[in-house]
Amino acid sequence: MPVSGTTPVGVETSRGRSVNSDAGDRHALSDGQGRVPKTAIGYLPAHLVLWGATAVALAADLYSKHWAFRVLDSHELRTVVPGVLAFRRSLNSGALFGMGAGRGPVFILASIVALGFVVYLFWHSEARQRGLHLALGLILAGALGNLYDRVFMVADILTLATPPGYAIGLKVPGPDPDSVYLGSFPEGSTPRRYSVGAIVAQGQVGVVRDFIRLEPTLFGRQLWPWVFNMADTWLVAGVGILMIDFFRTARRGRGNRPGRIPRESSPGA
Repeated sequence: MPVSGTTPVGVETSRGRSVNSDAGDRHALSDGQGRVPKTAIGYLPAHLVLWGATAVALAADLYSKHWAFRVLDSHELRTVVPGVLAFRRSLNSGALFGMGAGRGPVFILASIVALGFVVYLFWHSEARQRGLHLALGLILAGALGNLYDRVFMVADILTLATPPGYAIGLKVPGPDPDSVYLGSFPEGSTPRRYSVGAIVAQGQVGVVRDFIRLEPTLFGRQLWPWVFNMADTWLVAGVGILMIDFFRTARRGRGNRPGRIPRESSPGA
């Protein structure tokens, strides 16, 4: 005789599905008959979430940067929402929000490693972890968007003996042979003259195109002084969703730990 509060194996429940049927749906391997595989690598909807999010977010990043550097003047500050949001072109030879300027090759290598890690996480994720797959898609798009710029957006850089220490732009011809003229990137407009004696070194560097500027201030100081792009936004959003998914998964794991007896209602409840 079955124990009160449990359902015998293979017996139909009030919902018309057996315990064996539910377990089979969760753990069956893909066999071409609509069953859900245990891991994401063999589950088409998981791939659609990952690569769909990557494609949409990457296209938005690349198009927005192309638009900003084609439409905005090199020194224009275009207000979108007064006191909140503005657009202004900026070149970044560093990492997220301008950190580590001038270390382009290091960040290219770090981006490639990060891309491999994202693919590794997806490969080992569960089939229906949609939040995780969305987060990985956003991170992938952000990393690819900035990696594209570092590889294909190559600007001239001057290392200066005086602050700010360096200047980035596009070299253009000028009337003084003892000076270097550096125009805005990529069109070379409004060139500035730099004396050869003030230049410590010259070279080229891959740069990331930024244009989003947050304007809120507190006690006269700008709360967010960095200029950034959509790729940076996707990276931050992806990491945020990844952390939320991690904590939710950890809480479910604690709730289902071995030895924990779930509450079950009595037959007459």
